[in-house]
Amino acid sequence: MNGVVIAAAWAAAAVNAAAAAWGGVCWSQFRHSPLFWALTRAGQALIVVFALVCGALVVAGHEPDEGLFWVYVLVPLGLSFVAEQFRIVSARTVLDQRDLPDVRAVAKLPVAEQEWIRTLVRRRETGVMALAAAANAFLLARAALTSAGF
Repeated sequence: MNGVVIAAAWAAAAVNAAAAAWGGVCWSQFRHSPLFWALTRAGQALIVVFALVCGALVVAGHEPDEGLFWVYVLVPLGLSFVAEQFRIVSARTVLDQRDLPDVRAVAKLPVAEQEWIRTLVRRRETGVMALAAAANAFLLARAALTSAGF
């Protein structure tokens, strides 16, 4: 069973690392990338799958040797949730920086300025999610390294 846990952890870590790396590139170049979002969502899905696999193994009677392992399984779930909350707030933050009350106020701006605001919101969202993916990749790698005994 240890091999299954290690493989699942490394797979989730790899996808999250790829999302973090590509997200860093996109963030630095003010680029919107559907590939980044696909990698991010795939990484989040693999975090859930990994946690479910570990939970199923516990129900089946298997336990890791170290209790710290559970931190590396559960924290990525919480971190992903918190990152989504920060991502949701991204648009509000950009609007607040420009003293714009809501999206309707943005629609009254010149088209070029609307596009710039949209770019800034996307960039902020990308940055938040790329940082979360990087942290999750680290935590999942640690899970793979501390899964002995499963």
